[in-house]
Amino acid sequence: MRIRLIMLAAAAGFLVAALAIRAVAPLGSWVEQSSGTALYASMTWAGVRVLAPRLAPLAVGAIALTWCWGAELFQLTGIPAALSADSLLARLVLGTAFDPIDMIWYPIGIVPLVALHHWKHRSQ
Repeated sequence: MRIRLIMLAAAAGFLVAALAIRAVAPLGSWVEQSSGTALYASMTWAGVRVLAPRLAPLAVGAIALTWCWGAELFQLTGIPAALSADSLLARLVLGTAFDPIDMIWYPIGIVPLVALHHWKHRSQ
C-alpha cells in the first residue's frame, strides 16, 4: 500500500511539473512539447507501479513504453482526435495527433525511472 501512495504522489508531481513548464514555456515550443511528452511517460510509469507495485523494473518500463507508443500510434487512426474534441480526459490520455518525435521522448521519460527502480530494487 505504501508504494502505491508514493507512486500516486510521484504521478501528481510529474503532472504538476508538466503544468508548471507549460505555464512558463512559450506555447508550442519544443520545451513545452518535449517535456510534456516525457512527463506523460513518467506519469504512465508511475501508473503502472500503482497497478502492479511488485512488478520487476524492466517489466514496468516495458508496459509503460508499450502504452505510450501504442497511444501515439493509435493517433494515426484519427479516433483519439475525434474523442478529444469532446473530452478533456481523452485528450490528456490519448492525445490528438501523431508526432514521430514523441516516440523518442517517451523512453526519455521512462528509462531514468526504470534505472532508479532497478537500483532501489537491487539494494533491498
